[in-house]
Amino acid sequence: MSIEGAVAVHRFGLGARPGEIDAASSDPKQWLISQLDGPAEQPPPLDDQTLMTGGELVAELQQLRQQRKELRMAMKDGQDDSDRIKALNKAHYQIFVGEMMARYAHGFTTGKPFAERLVWFWSNHFVVSTANGGAAMFVGAFEREAIRPYINASFEKMTQAAMHHPAMLLYLNNAESIGPNSPAGLRTHKGINENLGRELMELYTLGVNGGYTQADVIAMAKLLTGWSLTGPGDRNGIRSSNGFTFYPMRHEPGEITLRDKTYDAGYQGCVDAINDLAHDPATAHHIAAKFAAEFIADDPPMESVERLEKTFRRTKGNLRALTEVAVNDPVAWSGRGKMRTPVEYVTATYRLLGLPKAEPNPDAVKNQIRGAMGTSRMMGEFPLSPPSPKGWPLASEAWSGPDAVLDRVEWARQVGQHIPPKVDAMAIAEAGMGPLLRPQTRATMAAANTPGEALAYLIASPEFQRR
Repeated sequence: MSIEGAVAVHRFGLGARPGEIDAASSDPKQWLISQLDGPAEQPPPLDDQTLMTGGELVAELQQLRQQRKELRMAMKDGQDDSDRIKALNKAHYQIFVGEMMARYAHGFTTGKPFAERLVWFWSNHFVVSTANGGAAMFVGAFEREAIRPYINASFEKMTQAAMHHPAMLLYLNNAESIGPNSPAGLRTHKGINENLGRELMELYTLGVNGGYTQADVIAMAKLLTGWSLTGPGDRNGIRSSNGFTFYPMRHEPGEITLRDKTYDAGYQGCVDAINDLAHDPATAHHIAAKFAAEFIADDPPMESVERLEKTFRRTKGNLRALTEVAVNDPVAWSGRGKMRTPVEYVTATYRLLGLPKAEPNPDAVKNQIRGAMGTSRMMGEFPLSPPSPKGWPLASEAWSGPDAVLDRVEWARQVGQHIPPKVDAMAIAEAGMGPLLRPQTRATMAAANTPGEALAYLIASPEFQRR
């Protein structure tokens, strides 16, 4: 068991499950890089339920809208169907709950924790969120379809997948964006929505200082007009199986100039514009700086960012190559590391303790997962639900305030109260932390009155709260 193996498991992974530090110690960097052989794993659903595809969810949404319309019409005729509407909404909210339970459970048990960390990073970059309720039941499918298949592919492919997904089109309101001079715009007098065009450049590609103007935002929004969801009975336009359809009749006609380059009208012109943004030098810098802040240090050295940026440009945005450079950066293996976010902290705890366990009753696993979900939400973070398109903060300071740390200490105490009395707490600590376990924490654990109290000290310790 080596210090490098422990760092690999904790800093790049999700916290150690039994035997994981030993497995990583023989060749820590290769242990990490080997997890990039292929797309990220898909989280298996609980209870053998099927997690719906984007295309299936679009059909479900259309049905939901029709049912709501019929119920509201009935209410206008004097029928009180408010309870039926609430039940309908609740049933569709359960789609999101099922996605999150599967995602949490996968984080607790996956044998490829570094690949999962990459999924979480990219999902927090290409943000879709339940903050827009219309996108809520789509966000899990977005991560499964637009992020997981591409963590070892190209940034261009991931960007295109994200922009084409119904979750993104709903979240940033592009699904209803119509070119004002298009046939549909002239008929309905509706216009463009700038949200996706702006965030595509400001957050997802170029960065806030990436060299674009408000005129470029409008131009990108025009290029994106007609990018929407497949409607009931639709047969026109360019369609994909995930529920995306491009409607030519809604698209702003004519050539459009974006950042001094002119693009043809139509679907392909928008695809070309997105690709150009994905390969722009400003995008290379923006992604490199953000990737370094996540995987190397809160304030990464300029040299680290430059290495990532050069690799991004040289490989035309190859994400596996980018990841390998971060893994091989010496700074990533030194220092105190970063504060775990609430989801990372809860996940590391469950991995340490081998949770969830199918005891003492058949519902135990679900209850333990729901408990983890509630805890991370109470601590201020919930997956795929950030309050804005900026995503959850990457900096440690966002998660290390006095109140936040006290919340963690109190939760650690509560976890300790559920530890069986015959558990070998020190053995769990040795297997879960290895050389990262500080002498002070070891001594505090040794002085504890019960195994549960000892493990509470470990979970609340500075070395466990950081990665």
